Amino acid sequence: MAEHIHLVANNPDLGGGERMLLRHAEALTELGHHVQVVTAGGELAEVAAAAGIDVLPIRATDRPRYIRALRNWDRRERDGLLWCHGLVPALATAGHRRRIVHLHQQPQSRGQAAALVVARRPALRVLVPSQAMTHDVMGARVHLNWTEDLPLLPRPPRRPRLRVGFLGRLTTDKGLDVLARAVGTLVGAGHDVELVVGGDDRHVPADRRDAVLRALDETPAEVSLLGQVERAEVLARVDVAVFPSISAEPFGLVAAEAMASGVPFVVSDAGALPEVAGPDHPWIARTGDADDLARVIALALSASDDDVRAVTERARARWEADYSPHAGRLRVRRLLEELAP
Repeated sequence: MAEHIHLVANNPDLGGGERMLLRHAEALTELGHHVQVVTAGGELAEVAAAAGIDVLPIRATDRPRYIRALRNWDRRERDGLLWCHGLVPALATAGHRRRIVHLHQQPQSRGQAAALVVARRPALRVLVPSQAMTHDVMGARVHLNWTEDLPLLPRPPRRPRLRVGFLGRLTTDKGLDVLARAVGTLVGAGHDVELVVGGDDRHVPADRRDAVLRALDETPAEVSLLGQVERAEVLARVDVAVFPSISAEPFGLVAAEAMASGVPFVVSDAGALPEVAGPDHPWIARTGDADDLARVIALALSASDDDVRAVTERARARWEADYSPHAGRLRVRRLLEELAP
């Protein structure tokens, strides 16, 4: 009989880790397991319930109460495997039996690093989404993220004004201010370039948001701010997508989405982004260097149709092998076979 598996959330909001929790719930359900999402309500609970996934709401008004309530529930009521998606549920259930600790970002402080030492005892596995993240979480196993099942997008026709696209939060962490300066450099060098931005500034500290808005206001390039939109609304209309993160990315899901969609893309060398793109990807810029980013974007924009096709076909094949839903289901199945009681 398939095991009952509880997927426990770090936050009630629908962030990157929570989206991966939902993808695991879908994969586990397709593999025949009874799945329950455990969360303190919020957007995650609503989306999971709408998808037909069993939801256990842990009633708590703040994080300390969530930790206490989660620990009590896990000790008294849980039956089956506990899959902790994040440091908070892992810490709350530290010392309990039959747990997976799955981290979607590296520890952000000494306090979090110390908490992780406690949170991972005992754990059947400690999972992280990239090899780059194992440098911060010693002894962890790489368990790659994956995207939704995405179709190839039609490529826009060549036109005089070239469109450079960005997807993500409007924050300096994602390097949007660096990208604004880079496209300004391209305009200054005679390129006719428009910057198309998809994303918003929810949960972005004011200083990181304001620096981005100033850079966007000061760039000589035309800027189209689309707000929070579906990824295809950006990817289908740009000549190249750019993901110029400054912070060390634990994975880089937007890059994997571009790979699936057949869109040429540029990344910085921050964290796992080059790892996701693959060793043969030709368009990688130095983190935080607007001049180098402008140089690499210019290379991508000037590549021949044959070269672009070769890069995007190779990227799509990498997505199918590593970052597609099928690849994700295979990884989950193999992991559970290893952990079968």
